Amino acid sequence: MNKRQFLDPQRRHDLDIIADAVNPGDRVLDLGCGDGIFLRELKEKRKARVLGVEIDQDSIVRCIGNGVPVIQRDLNGDLGFFPDKSFDLAVLSHTLQETSRPDLLLRSIVRIGKRAAVSVINFGHWRCRTQVMFRGRMPRSTQMPFQWYDTPNIHFCTLRDFRELCARLNIKIVEERPIPGRFPRLTKLFPNAFATVCVFILEG
Repeated sequence: MNKRQFLDPQRRHDLDIIADAVNPGDRVLDLGCGDGIFLRELKEKRKARVLGVEIDQDSIVRCIGNGVPVIQRDLNGDLGFFPDKSFDLAVLSHTLQETSRPDLLLRSIVRIGKRAAVSVINFGHWRCRTQVMFRGRMPRSTQMPFQWYDTPNIHFCTLRDFRELCARLNIKIVEERPIPGRFPRLTKLFPNAFATVCVFILEG
């Protein structure tokens, strides 16, 4: 069975791609797991051994209600209590831009996981560029629905920025899966301008 078939078609596409990277029985750590729905499905359908990390108390309660083990921890803090390569896959989805030091978190995630799956919101998307250029306002989109004054996003990066950071940290990009918007063909040719989000599979 294709792993994507068990996922809600209305769900974010990056989670479908990340699910493709999960093998049966894998140990999966989701940093910033929210309500744990994604981990619950990996647990039920892929027989994955899962653990979530979340800071929000309400999300933790929902996570427990979904039958997913979770620990409360701030991703801006020390994750050194996780042993090296203690998970087959460490996941960070739509979260990197909300952390105070994305570089340090990337170092941690590739240390903890044998592989890491990171979905990056692309602030270099053409819609973002045109909103700034022609409207003179900070961009908003489906992936970035907040106003500039209440957004949790504190570090804005493009796909090119992310690749350069990985190179600087000596992190290997094993696979790159850009998610297209309205122009799939252009996304394949120019992902930095036309991908809304990109999933990177990494190894330390």
